[in-house]
Amino acid sequence: MSEIKDINLAESGERKIEWVKRNCDLLRTLEEEFSKTKPFAGKKVALSVHLEAKTAYLCKVLAAGGAEMYVTGSNPLSTQDDVAAALVKAGLNVFAWHGVSDEEYNRHIRSVLSIGPNIIIDDGGDLVHMMHTEFTDLIPQVIGGCEETTTGIIRLEAMNRKGELQFPMVRVNNADCKHLFDNRYGTGQSVWDGINRTTNLIVAGKYVVVAGYGWCGKGVAMRAKGLGARVIVTEINPVRAIEAVMDGFDVMPMNEAAKLGDFFVTVTGCDKVIDKEDFAVMKDGAILTNAGHFDCEVDMAGLKELAVETKEMRNNIQGYKLPTGQWICVIAEGRLVNLAAGDGHPAEIMDMSFAIQALSAKYLVEHGNEIKEKLIDVPRDVDMDVASRKLKFLGKEIDTLTPEQEAYLNASL
Repeated sequence: MSEIKDINLAESGERKIEWVKRNCDLLRTLEEEFSKTKPFAGKKVALSVHLEAKTAYLCKVLAAGGAEMYVTGSNPLSTQDDVAAALVKAGLNVFAWHGVSDEEYNRHIRSVLSIGPNIIIDDGGDLVHMMHTEFTDLIPQVIGGCEETTTGIIRLEAMNRKGELQFPMVRVNNADCKHLFDNRYGTGQSVWDGINRTTNLIVAGKYVVVAGYGWCGKGVAMRAKGLGARVIVTEINPVRAIEAVMDGFDVMPMNEAAKLGDFFVTVTGCDKVIDKEDFAVMKDGAILTNAGHFDCEVDMAGLKELAVETKEMRNNIQGYKLPTGQWICVIAEGRLVNLAAGDGHPAEIMDMSFAIQALSAKYLVEHGNEIKEKLIDVPRDVDMDVASRKLKFLGKEIDTLTPEQEAYLNASL
C-alpha cells in the first residue's frame, strides 16, 4: 500500500540511505538494540518528515523495532523520489513524491492517518492538525506523538492553550541534543549548501540579511560570517537583538536592511517577514531564500502581484521584475532552501535529532498511559543518554563528580 513516483528509482535511494547509515552511529546502535527488543511491536507509526535519506533511515530503525510504518513528506519540494522508492522496496508504506500539489499533499497525509496510527511523528504539525479535524474517531488509538520543529511546536502550543490537543505530544525540538545542534549547526551549514549550489555566487564581501535570531538564525548568521559576508540581523525580540549585536552583527528593521541586502534568509516561523514594501527598495538581483518551515515568510503572493515580468533565471531560481526595473530572485519558490535546493542537514547532526525522536517514541509506548499533560518535554535522561552516546562516538571523555563533590553541590544552604 504505497503511492510513489517510480519504484525503479530504488537503487539510487538505497545508496543514499546506506551512506547515511555509515555516518549515523547513534541510529545504527538503536537499530541493533530495537531489532532485539522490538519496542514498537504491534504498533502503527504515522510519520510526516522531510522525506530524504536521513528520515528514511529513521523509518528503517523504527521498522526494525517492530513498527508498521506509514510515511509521507512534510514539504512538497523536499521529498526525494529515489529515497521514497527505496523505502517501499524495503517493505514500508510510503505516500509521497517530489513536487506534489496541495491536493496530493493532503491526500498523502490522509493516507497515513487513515490506518489508525498509535504513534505520530510530525514535522510542522500537519499530521496532528488533520488528525484533530478529519480523523477524530481514530484519536482514541493514538498513544502520543513527537514534534520535530519549532513551527510545529508553536502550533501545538496554540492548540493546547485552547484545550484542543487530545493526546500527549513530545516537544522534540526543545531537547538540548536537538535544537542546540540541529537548529544551529545543521541549519547553518545546510542553508548555505543549498544557496551556494543553487546560485554558484560568492558570499564573501556581500550583505547577508538574516531574519530571526533564534538557534536557526544564529547558525545561518555564523556560517555567513565564516564565508566572509557582512551580516545584518532583523529581530522583534530585544534580547535576541542584543545577542546579535554582541555576536558582531548589525541589527536594523527589515525595511532598512532590504536596501542593503544581497542575500536574504528568513528563519522566523512567522508570516510575511519580507513584504511588498521591502521588495520595492531592494537591489537589482537581490536573492531571497527561506529556511522556516512554511513558504509564507517571503510574501510570494505579494511579489507576484508586483511583478511585471517573471522568468527562470537559473534552475530553481525564479526572477521577478518590479515596475521600478530591478529583478528580485527567489530560490525554491520560497520553500525550505536547505531541502528544496539541497540535501538537508548533515547526517551526523540528524543522527542526534532522530535518535531523540526514536527514543521519545519508545518512551511514549512505555509510559503513554501515565502521562497526564498534553505537551511534554523530552525526558532529561533521554537527552543525556543521547549526548553521552554521541560523545563516546566522537572519541571524547569528560569528568565525573566525586561523591564529595556531589555532596557539596547537594548541600542545603
